[in-house]
Amino acid sequence: MTESVKISELTQALNLEIVTGNEIALEKEIFTGDISRPGLELTGYFSYYSNDRLQLFGNKEITFAERMMPEERLMILRRLCSDDTPGFIVSRGLEIPDEMIQACEEHQIPILRSKVSTSRLLGEISSYLEEQLATRTSIHGVLVDVYGLGVLIQGDSGIGKSETALELIKRGHRLIADDRVDVFKKDDLTLVGEPPKILEHLIEIRGIGIIDVMNLFGASAVRGSMQVQLVVYLENWAKDKQYDRLGSADESIYIGSVQIPQIKIPVKTGRNVAIIIEVAAMNHRARSMGFDATKSFEQRLSRLIEENSAE
Repeated sequence: MTESVKISELTQALNLEIVTGNEIALEKEIFTGDISRPGLELTGYFSYYSNDRLQLFGNKEITFAERMMPEERLMILRRLCSDDTPGFIVSRGLEIPDEMIQACEEHQIPILRSKVSTSRLLGEISSYLEEQLATRTSIHGVLVDVYGLGVLIQGDSGIGKSETALELIKRGHRLIADDRVDVFKKDDLTLVGEPPKILEHLIEIRGIGIIDVMNLFGASAVRGSMQVQLVVYLENWAKDKQYDRLGSADESIYIGSVQIPQIKIPVKTGRNVAIIIEVAAMNHRARSMGFDATKSFEQRLSRLIEENSAE
């Protein structure tokens, strides 16, 4: 199914003023995050007019249009209006020409207005549309905000992912999504996760059932979306398996073509996995800031070997 955003949703999200547009016009759908500034079109050049984009009018476009004769202005604005045009947006709270209102009402195209500058408005609209129109992929796991770091907890079924997340919530961290996480690329290096609408604020605990985290722990215990920055994979402890004890084995996985660091934590009776994940999140942040305990240990070990060799 093709992703789309309704004009009414954009209006509410960016707090835009509705200058003109009935209920039918506000239900028009936007299918692309690209925005058009119709400067050339105002001169009469329509060879490459992108009629399926939002048409953004800033100070330059409005000023140019005001210099036209009313008849010419109405003719050009009517050509800008097509069945595929989702809407016109005017920045800086500028006065809107009567001919624009007339042309848009004839074609049931909404006109929106914002008080912010054109460049800022362009960025806000593009960012919102790209996020909303991005292709979602569902992955299995629990996404938690741990000290401001998006930690995706994965592992075999029944390993205790939701129980670990519940312990983290009790320790003051925040739930984004349990069991199923919808992820999308915000850009080439950024992966964002969010809960499916049906599972928002909910977590399933075997033996208890489904609980509403927001209702039990308050609004501060949940979050709507979060960048996925670290993957923690929980696996059953195997006695004959060798585990990384120094943290020198850097691992990562690709989710939606974005590379995400991954650590594997063996789970057995007596291990407090929630505390381990907390420390893993803090250690990951410290390493990203240049403080690597593993490298410090290896440097100390190298110096000690050199000193002993010199004696």
